[in-house]
Amino acid sequence: MPELPEVETIRQDLQAKIINQTIIKIEVRQTRIIRNSLKKFQTTLTKAKFSKVERIGKLLMFKISPGTNWLLIHLKMTGQLIYKNKKDIIAGGHSFSANNFKLPHKHTHVIFEFKNGAKLFFNDLRQFGYMRIISASDKKKFIKANFGIEPLTDEFTLGNFKNIFKNRKTSIKAVLLNQKLITGLGNIYVDESCFAAGIRPNRIVKSLTDAEIVKLYSAINKIIKQAIKYRGTTFNNYVDTSGQTGNFSKHLQVYGRQGQPCQYCGHIIQKIKLAGRGTHFCSQCQK
Repeated sequence: MPELPEVETIRQDLQAKIINQTIIKIEVRQTRIIRNSLKKFQTTLTKAKFSKVERIGKLLMFKISPGTNWLLIHLKMTGQLIYKNKKDIIAGGHSFSANNFKLPHKHTHVIFEFKNGAKLFFNDLRQFGYMRIISASDKKKFIKANFGIEPLTDEFTLGNFKNIFKNRKTSIKAVLLNQKLITGLGNIYVDESCFAAGIRPNRIVKSLTDAEIVKLYSAINKIIKQAIKYRGTTFNNYVDTSGQTGNFSKHLQVYGRQGQPCQYCGHIIQKIKLAGRGTHFCSQCQK
């Protein structure tokens, strides 16, 4: 599943490519992706523009102009948003290195066509992703009910981070994966942050010292910032809006490296099941 760095990379790309471009056509090939009536979805978006692209956690939010509505897009496990300009489309398709296919294809479920000749393709192999138009007031309620503090934001203070860990008896990883507590972290960046902090993800929260909480807080901000810099991590389906893979895969220390030697101490990276997820750590570097 794309996590915060991957979705932020997509947001930045789309902010530069589609803002204030008039939508002239919406083709919906798979209606289960749309969480509104098809008529409302197409009527609201046709002849409209996106005036800005926001993100919270793993959720993309597009301001629809004119009006006060927003389009929410969640990529879930295998969703992709691929942008092709008019030149690519006239050329008959653009093969890109990550998947070597042309668009649209059998997993393309929604196509936005813009007045300037560009198109935005929503692909989703597993079809867990969704699109939903909501009002500005409903957007605020939705965010408040479903999202916690997010790394690299003003709300992600050390004080707020410490408060999350108070009186909890579960594992560190379970807390970090809980989107209602901390938003945007998934399996990859929880494992990498725990490694960077020198803390085993299967430890119980109450076992953490104040010094360890500070280390974990700093590690999360550092790892997320680095991952955004390298445009995210690709293991399976994630690509950016140009169809390119993320480069942070080259910088992973534990995730996906089970059975390989730790690059710091040489001990073999272990993998266990924790909080319902495969969990990677070094038993020597992490305590």
